[in-house]
Amino acid sequence: MNLLHIDSSILGDNSVSRALSAATVSRLTRDNPEIVVTHRDLAAEPLPHISGRTLAAGTAGLQLDQATLDDVALGGRILDEFLAADIVVIGVAFYNFSIPSQLKAWVDRIAIKGKTFQYSEKGAQGLVGGKRVILAIARGGLYGEGTPLHAFEHAESYLRAIFGFMGITAPEVVLAEGINVSPEQREASTRAALDVIDEMRAA
Repeated sequence: MNLLHIDSSILGDNSVSRALSAATVSRLTRDNPEIVVTHRDLAAEPLPHISGRTLAAGTAGLQLDQATLDDVALGGRILDEFLAADIVVIGVAFYNFSIPSQLKAWVDRIAIKGKTFQYSEKGAQGLVGGKRVILAIARGGLYGEGTPLHAFEHAESYLRAIFGFMGITAPEVVLAEGINVSPEQREASTRAALDVIDEMRAA
């Protein structure tokens, strides 16, 4: 079983989303020591944002420079990592009401027609619905259902939409929110999220 571990926070050891994603991976591998983990840190090694030349790389007769060839190859490796994973654990930071641009750059490398989704006479169809995706999300404020800022939440909602488009319609969400409200709220919400993680099983 292959597990792809993605981190996106720029806060290093001070990041709650990193703590939650690490705890998730630790819990699952403790349950199944045979899991093979690949870790990609999008803050330490940011992916280039996809360019027009890379997007057009498959056009017949188009001459590609070395930089574009390298970028296409990188995108292929990112996609292969995702396709090979049975479980994907993503540490999701929450910046300016949405996901970090580093994480969006990764999403753009895996949302590939013919690989993770396709179009047919029935419309869009996801192709990777068999994967287990776990979103470990940390939010500084309170954005849950019924809160005044709920309409400003564009991280979990976006990831549910894009993974749903790829066929992953029920991602698991571990959430710690309000972590910047007070030290007490940070501790309580993190502890509650870790309790949820402790109940997880690898299969």
